[in-house]
Amino acid sequence: MSQALISALQNPALYPHPVEGFQVIETHISWVILTGPYAYKIKKPMNFGFLDFTSLADRKHFCEEELRLNQRLTQGLYLEVLPISGSIEAPQLGGQNPAIEYALKMRQFPQYQMLSAVQARGELSEAHIDALARQIAEFHARTPAVAADHPLCSPTAIVAPMRQNFEQIRPLLSDIADLQQLDALEAWTEASFSRLEPLLAQRASTGSIRECHGDIHLGNATLLDDQVVLFDCIEFNEPFRLIDIASDAAFLAMDLEDRGLKAHARRFVNAWLEHSGDYAALELLNFYKAYRALVRAKVALFSLAHQSDAVQRAVTLRQYRNYAALAESYSAIPSHFLAITHGVSAVGKSHVAMRLVEALGAIRLRSDVERKRLFGEQQTAERGQIGQGIYSAEAGAATYQRLHQLAQDALHAGFPVVIDATYLQWAQRQAAWQVAEEAGVPFLILDCQAPESVIAGWLAQRQAQGQDPSDATLEVIQAQQATREALSTEEQAHSKRVDTHDSTSLDSLIERIRQRLPNL
Repeated sequence: MSQALISALQNPALYPHPVEGFQVIETHISWVILTGPYAYKIKKPMNFGFLDFTSLADRKHFCEEELRLNQRLTQGLYLEVLPISGSIEAPQLGGQNPAIEYALKMRQFPQYQMLSAVQARGELSEAHIDALARQIAEFHARTPAVAADHPLCSPTAIVAPMRQNFEQIRPLLSDIADLQQLDALEAWTEASFSRLEPLLAQRASTGSIRECHGDIHLGNATLLDDQVVLFDCIEFNEPFRLIDIASDAAFLAMDLEDRGLKAHARRFVNAWLEHSGDYAALELLNFYKAYRALVRAKVALFSLAHQSDAVQRAVTLRQYRNYAALAESYSAIPSHFLAITHGVSAVGKSHVAMRLVEALGAIRLRSDVERKRLFGEQQTAERGQIGQGIYSAEAGAATYQRLHQLAQDALHAGFPVVIDATYLQWAQRQAAWQVAEEAGVPFLILDCQAPESVIAGWLAQRQAQGQDPSDATLEVIQAQQATREALSTEEQAHSKRVDTHDSTSLDSLIERIRQRLPNL
């Protein structure tokens, strides 16, 4: 197959639909012919080692795999695999004659709707990030787990591509500083692997290695019918796709951070954790993000071999160094702390906690989410019945115990933590304080305050929207006010009042924490 076939396919008479015009997008592995309503993707007969499209049978197989795998993520975007018959000079799309090539037919969407383009325009929103997190977590929950005896389901298989990165990057570098940095990153990777190997083995044996997307970044997500949609997953290489779901999610977190979107990256990680419940992944997150950054760094270096222009080579080398520096940043040991919110329902605690997520990189643990993860949704109809069902004293105690265990794990993984719960009882606050004491980290009580009229307004607003995990009603809030235990003198010394209806109060809190813990 050659460029001649791609040129011959730019004939409106070949297509059973109106053609608005032709545009060809070419990558190192494929051509995509845009016609207006539909796009036709044709694989190049290439062998790069990590993929092999050299035979017609292989190209047909991987077109079918691309159709199958991407239909897991979206409906109506990937449509069918079509044979191309006839000759290179006079091709026919479809038909019963012997195929000379195959094309994957897709619904076409405007390039400006891709999230990478949306981000470049400064229009990537929190709603886009939340939708991505929800979609990815739901996809991870339903995609098949890899059998524990599969060759890719072991710590050795997981670390193999990481080691390969260093083997392939080192011969491409000549600068002493670059080589020293690479040696340090390799040593950190090996030390991290030794420390994490038991966890990697446990996850491999308990279903965390799944048939994932493998290439989640903003360039592979778009807006379709006003919904965020992932596309273009890895079809050509099983080791790139059969991976830990934590590695799959880490790719997008790294991509967002590479684009300078730290707050969005932190929001994504927290939302993915809340939807998936996979807080054990926190221990692996920086390990996988560093790996993903070095893959991008390596790909940048590969292009040097084809570049003779000194300016272009300098640009490419700078791109490599940016990714290498990003990978190195994941090896740093950050400051961490444990903060808890304190206040009645609907006072704005979740907003305060999210600000700590986005500004300081904290992991937010929400009582409303973890309570329902523990006990399910079956009893949430009892919204006005205080102290019953999942809101009984026993259920409350179990929920706080769960929150404190997760906080302990997240602190051990090196992350600051904010627990989003009412903490109206002294014993609950003391239990959280004990977690901070055992972890050897600062403890902070965020005393959230707002006028009763503001609380009532926020409660009505979130009930009308129907998307908040809290089931609290005005009666519940009144009961909380009546039974809450005031902060003790000792607790007040560790607390900061936050007037949640005043943005400057929260801004001041963030700045004070930064001054005390400058490595955040």
